[in-house]
Amino acid sequence: MAPKHSPRFLKLVEDAKKRVRETTVDQVKARLDRGEKLVLVDVREESEYAKDHLPGALHLGKGVIERDVEQRVPETGTELILYCGGGFRSALAAENLQRMGYTNVLSMDGGIRVWREKGYPLTAN
Repeated sequence: MAPKHSPRFLKLVEDAKKRVRETTVDQVKARLDRGEKLVLVDVREESEYAKDHLPGALHLGKGVIERDVEQRVPETGTELILYCGGGFRSALAAENLQRMGYTNVLSMDGGIRVWREKGYPLTAN
């Protein structure tokens, strides 16, 4: 079940989503199935990532992504697919990366919650 989010948070996310590109869980899965090498970035908390994450995903939590992204992904034209629990934190993080000059950032709408619901593969630490 999705958490109940506050109205101000939802307004912030809705506003960010006007400026970021989104992709769907099914589109990401199809690209992985075709063998595309994607840079998946899990922006959830470290404890969430440790529990499970998409195979091959980098962990750059929303609290540190702006600080650490340049060391992990120095090329600003690299396609980055960000995801979180449901697609809200990833949209906010994507907007900030765009403001930092990253030009090919997508947020995965539905996040890992929809990924799990569809029974797609996950990895645990």
